[in-house]
Amino acid sequence: MSSSSAALPLPAGHGKTSFRILGAISTSHLINDMMQSLILAMYPILKGGFHLSFAQIGLITLTYQLTASLLQPLVGWYTDRSPKPYSLPFGMTSTLCGLLLLAYAPDFATILLAAALVGTGSAIFHPESSRIARLASGGQHGLAQSVFQVGGNTGTAIGPLIAAAVVVPFGQHSVAWFGLAALLGIVLLLQVSRWYATHHIAPAAGRVRKAIEAPHPRNVVLGAIVVLMVLIFSKYFYVAGLGSFYTFYLMEKFGLSVQSAQVHLFVFLFASAVGTVAGGPIGDRVGRKPVIWASILGVAPFALVLPYANLFWTTTLTIVIGLILSSAFSAILVYAQELMPGKVGMVSGLFFGFAFGMGGLGAAVLGVLADRTSIEFVYKGIAYLPLLGVVAAFLPKSKR
Repeated sequence: MSSSSAALPLPAGHGKTSFRILGAISTSHLINDMMQSLILAMYPILKGGFHLSFAQIGLITLTYQLTASLLQPLVGWYTDRSPKPYSLPFGMTSTLCGLLLLAYAPDFATILLAAALVGTGSAIFHPESSRIARLASGGQHGLAQSVFQVGGNTGTAIGPLIAAAVVVPFGQHSVAWFGLAALLGIVLLLQVSRWYATHHIAPAAGRVRKAIEAPHPRNVVLGAIVVLMVLIFSKYFYVAGLGSFYTFYLMEKFGLSVQSAQVHLFVFLFASAVGTVAGGPIGDRVGRKPVIWASILGVAPFALVLPYANLFWTTTLTIVIGLILSSAFSAILVYAQELMPGKVGMVSGLFFGFAFGMGGLGAAVLGVLADRTSIEFVYKGIAYLPLLGVVAAFLPKSKR
């Protein structure tokens, strides 16, 4: 399969790794995903304040993740052909608007609109940021994606902790204060956009555009993309069930308070952030396929035991699950980018978007199931999803 990319060639494999730029986009990713996770952490407050059902809670997740899911591949496809470096601060501005609207939402419909604005911001942010991570990688693509991803996962982790410390005591309106973090993100992304425009857009203007050969035939690439999608489904459907209802699970099964449950949620999400660091660099050394195989299928034994554990072992098992499972995405994304060279934005948008969509769909479907059965029943059901990791055996060996 050969692909004639209309985008300018990306000199990602040459030069020195720019840790300054990687640090800036990782920090911006932290801010972006922290604001997203504030929605997740506010679920107990919103549920009580607006008398929401679990299905409505799932619908909030579905709204912001489905918005991002549908828009990200389109954004990536468009920017592959017409790079827009200054789209990054614009995306963060959309997320800021959603956050402020969430702080003062008077009803459920406004909450959904706020969630959609946050999803739109993420749809703009992720494909271009992933492209910049590759440009700044100096050839260490897995490392660069891990640095980028660890920022997002750390932001997701600290959201519940901030909610427990600030939002729970001071209420829904206190979310508006986090708009200051979004303003910091906008400032950082303006600097990143200037670097992108100066070092890659302008110098590339005179280059000859040429076709870039894919490492495998078309049918092999398409089959591998399908397998990667199955793995994304298993990971994010499972994470949606585990994360969206974890606080309710702990409160219902072990009688924890809202704040205590949110601290446990932070522990799980922080473990996920730590695990992200390993996936990319290990993939650079030993190959993406072994990392993908181990990170999805390796979670299965722990996931199957989790619904039957006491509080201590529930916390321990979720830490192990977070550490192992989170190493998958960086490896999957870089593997897919290597399958389809010259289409970094589209591939990044497709996989970020599909991950968001599966997370949102999982939250909505499992929310309905939790209303009709119980959260414990949901946890027992989703425990079998990591077994789908066995399909990684069908991935072709990456030609490095």
